[in-house]
Amino acid sequence: MSTDQRKPLPFIANFAAGAIAGVSEILTFYPLDVVKTRMQLETGKSKHGMVGTLKGIVREEGFGRLYRGLVPPLLLEAPKRAVKFAANDFWGKTYLSISGESKMTQELSILTGCSAGATESFVVVPFELVKIKLQDKSSTFAGPIDVVKQVIKREGVLGLYAGMEATFWRHFWWNGGYFGCIYQVRSLMPKAETPQAQLFNNFVSGSVGGFVGTLINTPFDVVKSRIQGASKVPGVTPKYNWTYPALMTVMREEGAAALYKGFVPKVLRLAPGGGVLLLVVEFTLGVFRKALGPPYI
Repeated sequence: MSTDQRKPLPFIANFAAGAIAGVSEILTFYPLDVVKTRMQLETGKSKHGMVGTLKGIVREEGFGRLYRGLVPPLLLEAPKRAVKFAANDFWGKTYLSISGESKMTQELSILTGCSAGATESFVVVPFELVKIKLQDKSSTFAGPIDVVKQVIKREGVLGLYAGMEATFWRHFWWNGGYFGCIYQVRSLMPKAETPQAQLFNNFVSGSVGGFVGTLINTPFDVVKSRIQGASKVPGVTPKYNWTYPALMTVMREEGAAALYKGFVPKVLRLAPGGGVLLLVVEFTLGVFRKALGPPYI
């Protein structure tokens, strides 16, 4: 049965594939995320590059520090990635139905990706906040539960949603770039004649999509890290509060280049990470199709 004729997999299959892919990606690339956060939280002129930051963490704090804060994103990755791919599937079908198109176009891919990213952002904020606070060099929190307790004690439950707006924009722009680019790259690559060639195409298109998404969303990620890493003082307006004013503050005080702090470790994680993600998703969905048999094959 051709790709266009086979029946779409049920929601639970897309959910499980996204979860498996998410866990695989984070276990592979997490230390780069710690390095990225450290670089983004550093105000003023950068004192260390990616390699210097990595060496400093290992030398001063030990190798294990590269995995500090792993629990929240690990707990989050399964539902987050599952929500992302399930939302992408939902919005894709919705926009195809609304537009009357028989198959996905680049414009619909971008719109679908942006909508999926916006949906995903509502799930991830508390986990992201806990992760950022644990990754900070000055962090004195005992662990994830301690972060949650102290934030709620000082700021209330809504304190766990600091950086909500910035997270929304980060995911909105990354997903738009990622999924839109995947469609474009796939259309330019030679048609895969074998399963191995299809996996290679998925890895390449996912990697390019990850790079483009990272290029677009890094300024929003810098601002999100600043907002979530700050400790709120009662009665004092935070220096970094809303996304676009915070972007202007960073640019004015540190220069435009500061909006791309942590870009190198971020892109080293998310470009190949995007490839790994898509590769694992497509491979897992293929396994599900074979297991379920016709009409899914």
